[in-house]
Amino acid sequence: MASDFTDKETYQKDFDPKAYLDTYYASENGHRITDEYLIFMLKNLFNTFTSGVKGNLLLDIGTGPSIYHLLSACESFNEIIATDYTDRNRQELETWLKKEPGAFDWSSVVKFVCELEGDREKWAEKEEKLRRTVTRILKCDVTKNNSLDPLVLPQADCLLTCLCLEGASKDPDSYCCALRNISSLLKSGGHLVMGGVLGNGMYMVGEKQFSGFPMDKEFLEKAVSGEGYVVEQLEVQPRSDLTGVHLANYNAIFFVLARKMGDKQSS
Repeated sequence: MASDFTDKETYQKDFDPKAYLDTYYASENGHRITDEYLIFMLKNLFNTFTSGVKGNLLLDIGTGPSIYHLLSACESFNEIIATDYTDRNRQELETWLKKEPGAFDWSSVVKFVCELEGDREKWAEKEEKLRRTVTRILKCDVTKNNSLDPLVLPQADCLLTCLCLEGASKDPDSYCCALRNISSLLKSGGHLVMGGVLGNGMYMVGEKQFSGFPMDKEFLEKAVSGEGYVVEQLEVQPRSDLTGVHLANYNAIFFVLARKMGDKQSS
């Protein structure tokens, strides 16, 4: 069941990135790790970015305070621009990128990705590669026609977004609108890479509850196709471990790879 929609002001004020990271990504007992979300996503991202999805610029929409989804991408793109709505998320991300005191420890996740790549011991080099590749952290609002307003950037070769749109949308129309908005930032012929959860009406960060749009596979595929993409891959894995359902009530995780065929014409 969906909670009351979390507006942007509440999200800016109440979303605690440190509590989020500790709850969902802490080594060995983080919820995203124990429910297999992270393994599913890292393997799909690795396969995607080692099978020809590459280019100059990757734009990540709704990076949050996380870096896990950029670890494979940094081997295939010359530049990554990270974005997020909240000031604290961008600050937390910058803390890791600059190796400042109190930065979250992603080393176990980095080692797993390096193991997929063939050498677990190169994890420190991988971290430095990512730090060099992420060149900017920008404010992003997916509800705006230009989500990076007032900046106007060259269109990206790849658009990446994980666990963002379903948290920023309250219904089918707002989800499709957000997808349309961010799609304007992607070149024709470029790739959209998406990961997230299905059926998620709410999730917890500390003592605060945030809303989600509980979409299903059929809606997701129709929404992506409807915005001018050809879906090349759509993987869905049902949730098997319900021990963390009190933290986030999704029923499946998904991964999408799609190619933008042309700018969608306004009706």
